[in-house]
Amino acid sequence: MGRETYTGDVAFELRGHLGIITLNRPHAVNALTQLMCECLLVQLQDWAVDDAVTQVLIRGAGDRGLCAGGDVASLYQEMVALQDRDGGGILPEGAPGYAAEFSSESFLATEYALNLTIAQYPKPFIALMDGLVLGGGIGVSAHGSHRLVTQRTRAGMPETTIGFSPDVGGTWLLANAPGRTGLHAGLTGTHLDAADTIALGLADSQVESEALLELTQALSHAAVDEVLPAFRVESPGSALEQSREWIDSAYAAPTVEQLLTRLEELGQTEPGAAETARVLRRKSPLALKVAHRAILAAEKLSLPEALDQEFTIAVHMLRSRDFREGIRAQIIDKDRSPQWSPARLEDVSEDLVETYFTPVPHRRLASLQPN
Repeated sequence: MGRETYTGDVAFELRGHLGIITLNRPHAVNALTQLMCECLLVQLQDWAVDDAVTQVLIRGAGDRGLCAGGDVASLYQEMVALQDRDGGGILPEGAPGYAAEFSSESFLATEYALNLTIAQYPKPFIALMDGLVLGGGIGVSAHGSHRLVTQRTRAGMPETTIGFSPDVGGTWLLANAPGRTGLHAGLTGTHLDAADTIALGLADSQVESEALLELTQALSHAAVDEVLPAFRVESPGSALEQSREWIDSAYAAPTVEQLLTRLEELGQTEPGAAETARVLRRKSPLALKVAHRAILAAEKLSLPEALDQEFTIAVHMLRSRDFREGIRAQIIDKDRSPQWSPARLEDVSEDLVETYFTPVPHRRLASLQPN
């Protein structure tokens, strides 16, 4: 029998030499809270120096997925309180809203520290990316050493849909995808199947969903590289990979406006390009421009540098109209009709985009990471 420790929304178990993490909020598709991230950090740090643990596995409770992301509904409540007080909109440097205590920043700092810990983990870190793996779910899986998808996987970084930009190291992961496929996935927020997730470099191997319990048990007795070959299955062809020609052509455009023009031109013969243009026009114009710049910039950054850039962007976006409106439309009211501001790409100035990349005094990631 293994040794189990429950802390409510996350459970830890030592089974043989395998440390098992179970995200345990199935009613919320295991969405991450700050307490969960803090518990994960502490346990991973303990297991890193525990000779009884030779490898670590993360999985999700319930049958809907590993993790649907961060608990943005709780972020929304804090944004409402802050923006109602300060009038809404991105605040100028030095405004009261930046000086105020904003617990969501601490949550994001903890989450990003967790992402970096996983990426730098000294032991095999195995992620079972079954079902939904979105946003923060990518952060706790795709930085691992062994990323396993199944026929049920629906992965992605859907942040532009809620007026945000890919984070949890997502800009760095997407920047390192083949060609411009990562930029495409990050701007559209599309859900990726197993083959597409592997093609993007967010996962390594496919296994059968029905075999995950047997796989987990086998990993408690033997090393992952010995166990995995018996469970690996052939992944079908990736639609994303098959669309590389028009994706690379369109996303070579230097601006989002020119990108849309190219997509619409290509869309006369490529249905996928035409649909992509329609999808992008429904996203937050501001989030599209910020995400476009962030992913391209991450091509020249290390993961810690990309996380620091993402944190700067997040500090601003927590105070932006579009992030609040995107959560309202998609998660709170669920009317799916966000009113973006600015409403048009051409009204999103370079000066406004630059604001989101301007570090705020006393709001750097390193200063907020837990000890």
